[in-house]
Formats: sequence, structure tokens, C-alpha cells
Amino acid sequence: MSPTRRTILAAAVLAAPSVRAATRGGSVAVVGAGAAGLAAASALRAAGQDVVLVEARDRIGGRAFTDRSLGPDCRFDAGAEYIHWAERNPWAPVARASGVRFAQESGWARTLMIDGRPATDAENASRRAGFSGLDALLAPKGGDTSLAEAAHAGGPNAEGAAAGLSRLSLGEDPERVSAVDYDRLWSGTDLWVDGYGDLVARRFADLPVRLSCPVRAIDWSGKTVRIDTACGTLAVAAAIVTVPVGVLKEGAIRFTPGLPDGTAAALDGLHMGAYTKIGLRLDPAKVDPAALGDAVSVITGGPTVYFEMGPFGRAIAVANLGGDLARDLCRAGEPAAIALATERLGATLGAKAQGAVLAGRLAGWWTDPHARGSYSIVEPGHAEARERLRDPVGGRVFFAGEALAGGGAMTVGGATLDGERAAQEVLKVLGA
Repeated sequence: MSPTRRTILAAAVLAAPSVRAATRGGSVAVVGAGAAGLAAASALRAAGQDVVLVEARDRIGGRAFTDRSLGPDCRFDAGAEYIHWAERNPWAPVARASGVRFAQESGWARTLMIDGRPATDAENASRRAGFSGLDALLAPKGGDTSLAEAAHAGGPNAEGAAAGLSRLSLGEDPERVSAVDYDRLWSGTDLWVDGYGDLVARRFADLPVRLSCPVRAIDWSGKTVRIDTACGTLAVAAAIVTVPVGVLKEGAIRFTPGLPDGTAAALDGLHMGAYTKIGLRLDPAKVDPAALGDAVSVITGGPTVYFEMGPFGRAIAVANLGGDLARDLCRAGEPAAIALATERLGATLGAKAQGAVLAGRLAGWWTDPHARGSYSIVEPGHAEARERLRDPVGGRVFFAGEALAGGGAMTVGGATLDGERAAQEVLKVLGA
């Protein structure tokens, strides 16, 4: 990936509802400027291919986004924050070369709260026991069951651990996660990055993109692909669609003809998790979050919340949660989310937290119209959905993104690799 790629004259193409003729074997449209779309467009430009990149948001990066709404000294990654499986993740060398800061992953949270009180030694031991041997329990043993069903054999402690793992790693309740797909996810070193969203944006800062230009329809019935956008109409030889699965399943883009049965079946086997973050700006005169350490707050019948306390030395706490209760919180809206996170933080910190929260920000991907969720989840019984979604539509429309990234799914690195994969497929089709 490189930040210095030329692009077609997007302003001229999209300034009015007009159609640009294909040249040099045909133009390519890339829909979505998240990591997959940016990587695909860069790879195409590197090969000398004519390409236009359109994005519905007013920024690039998609679900890799560093939020500054709480102030420049209280920024936090509202989406991706870890470079996973760094041994082969293309972002690891980029991050190291850029000089960004890394932090050591905290591992076990220092504080466990249950129903508003500190956990007992026995409860802490039970939690650790539940995670012990969990990987072996979750390994597929024939068939494609859910994580919940796979953990059932380990008893209540294992079931609780699987639920926590699923909600706080995948953003989904364990009953809806394919154990086979989970087992395929790549593992390795995790690098916690100070500003992953900023890193992505800087890397592609020189790549022209038409922002605030959502795609409404894609017609692949003719020899060219016609793409109806809010900025005009494109006629191209091929298109790479990188919008999240949640947007596709919602029908925000109309396809004509409708998607083939295989593609539709692949989408039926996928859905979006609801990993959610709430950033809280703290008064450093009242609370030193870095001195307190990370905390987990469990409420019986309520959401489990993981607090990142003072990441990178900033006076903030970032609440993390997932699953159906996170969906409910996103629907309830930002004030309700901030109130819940503030109440949980207060229960964790005690009297010293009184009045310590100065402002809050909800990163509610579930209700974001350009995401409709955090990242893709494979339903039990649909372990081949990611691979099937890679099949081109009519030989001219290609899908790409984290949902199609196999073992790299749910990550910026996986999205990047899959965007490059789709670009190479398009170049083969066009003979470029």
C-alpha cells in the first residue's frame, strides 16, 4: 500500500449526473473508502488502472477511526485499535515505520466488579478457571455449532467465559457465532496502537476520493456496470464493493439484476456484531485512571463492560461492550450510553469518581447507517459464507472487505489484504 497514487478526475466524473466512457480496457469503480477500498484503489493505481473511489462518509477509514470529539488530548480509537497477528499483518511494518506509540495489552483486568461490588477471591478464581481450557472446548469437533454450544460441555464457568470472550472480542452473543469460523481466525501478537484510525488516514492521505457520495444502485445487466451515486452516474468495466455486510443486508444498495443465489446465500450466513465503545473524559484532578488499571464490571442480567483506564496516559476511560445489550444501548442513544458507562465507572471507582466524568462519546456502530454493526460474524452452520461471498457477480462486480478475509476477518489487516486480493482479480479480468 502506498499513499502516493494518482486517480482519475473524480470531480469531473461526478460533478453532474453523467456517464464517463471506459478507456484503457475499462475504468474500475471502488465503492467504500475503508481499509479494503483504499487498499484496492491503491493496488489498481499501482498497476496503472483507471479507477474512481467513492465514499458515503465525509472521511476515509471506515471503521478505523480515531475520535477527537472529547478533545485533542482525549482522543481514542472508536473502532479498530489493535494490529492483530502482527507477524503477518501488513499494518505492523507501516506502524513501526511511522513511529506511532504502542502499549502493552493489559491482559487480565486488575479489578472485577460483580453487581456493583468487588469480586471475591472465589469469584476471581472461577472466572480464571472458566477461561482455562476454553480454547480446547471451542475447537470444532464435527459439525458447525455455536460457541455457546461448544462451551456447554465445560460447565457454567466455561459458558460464562465463552460469553465474555464472544461479547468483548467479537461483539456478539455466543449463540450466534460459528465455532468453525472462530477456530479459523488467525492468532499472533497484538499491537495496541495509539491512533489506528489516524494511521490509516495518514497512509492514504494522498489518494483522491470522492467523499459524501453514497452509492444507491448498481446495475450489472449490461456490458458495463452502471453505478448510481448521490453525485452522479458512473459507467465502468468493473466494480469492487467494499461496504460492510450490514449495509449490504439492509439493502442500502439496490442491485439490478438482484444478487445471484450463491451471493445471497453467503450474505444470509453473515451478520454484523455490535461491538460498542463509550469514551469518557475524566477530570485528572479527581481520578488518575492510569493508576487504577483496567476493570471489568458484570451485572447479573445486564451488559458486561470492560473499561480501558487511561489508555496511552490520557485522562479518559473507554467502556467496551457487545452483543444484544450493546445493541439496545446504541438504540437508546448517546446520553443513555454515557449515563450507563458513568454509573458503572462510579460503582468501580467509588466515591472518588463523584463528578469525575466531564464528557462522553458513544461509538455506536450498530446504529451507524454506513456500518450497521462493528464487524462481520458467521452464523453457526454457515462456515463457508466468507469464501462464497468472494465469487464475482456477473464477472464484473467483486466484493471485498473484512467479511471476506478468512482467517483475517474482523480486522483492518484482513480488510486490507482482501482489498488487494479483489484488485488483482479485477486486473486479471480486464487483462491489465
